[in-house]
Amino acid sequence: MSSYESIKLWRETHIAEYISNSESLNKFHDEIMVKVFETASARMTSEAPCAFVWFITGSGGRFEQGLISDQDHGIIFQEDSSEAGYYFSELGKELSIGLQIVGYPFCEGKVMSSNPLWCQAASSWNSQVVSWMEEGSWVSIRNLQIFYDARKLVGDNELLYHLKNLIHEYNHSHPQFLSRLLENVKHVKKTIGPLGQIIVEEKGIHAGAIDLKYSAFIPYVNAVRLLAWKEAIIETSTISRLKELNKLEKYEELTHYQENFSQLLQFRLDHLSSTASYDDSHYLYVKKLTKDNQKLIKKILKDGKKLQQYVQRMIEKGGNHGV
Repeated sequence: MSSYESIKLWRETHIAEYISNSESLNKFHDEIMVKVFETASARMTSEAPCAFVWFITGSGGRFEQGLISDQDHGIIFQEDSSEAGYYFSELGKELSIGLQIVGYPFCEGKVMSSNPLWCQAASSWNSQVVSWMEEGSWVSIRNLQIFYDARKLVGDNELLYHLKNLIHEYNHSHPQFLSRLLENVKHVKKTIGPLGQIIVEEKGIHAGAIDLKYSAFIPYVNAVRLLAWKEAIIETSTISRLKELNKLEKYEELTHYQENFSQLLQFRLDHLSSTASYDDSHYLYVKKLTKDNQKLIKKILKDGKKLQQYVQRMIEKGGNHGV
């Protein structure tokens, strides 16, 4: 591929072949983003001056992107030098522009390699991750959660794993830290009413819909990430994390949450693949669903709440509490 425009055309021409299931779609996204990286690198005036890793995070890092997905990515480079700093800063800008041209909107939260916060030397990253953990503010914990979902696309995985291990070591020596993380994720928008009805948006352009991202995906993602953090699980996808947790006797009862989340990923592909924009791609109009699908999504929503309550008990009290 010689240009971002040709990658965009190739993406638009072939993406319909990969939307039968979430795994094939996410492999396709990976392939596209690697092509963008190759094109961005070819546009640089020199070779990379040192080892590095380009990672994606967010839904991409968790291998959970839908048909339309925004950007979430960063760079860790080995050498703390002005030469390396300049090179990867320019590469980060090029990557963000290239991804936007190809069809991945800029991240509103600026979690992109073009942002110096997400493009740093390994030593600076080390200090930053420690600072995030010690500060413990809402913004710092949000950044930690974003980083914890990071997955290598190109480069040296060890640079990424070193920082993940730093997080695990800190958590081991500061067990109260998980409680601080819990405070940031346990407040979830109410989705089921007192009579068991699904609570939909009442006003605006999405009246009659639920935001599937915040009402369904986020409760599962946040809860499972916390348990993965607690058990030092390095996998990034919610499904892989649940599989690893299920190997531990105290989490055997989590099996049906894995089934729920798999159904949720497929449900999004089946019902939200025709939406035109990134924002619209999260909204599900409940009345347009069959009775069986309404029943399924209601079960997923209810179980998401139960899962969060279970994780809260596990972290606050320890031990094995039934789900």
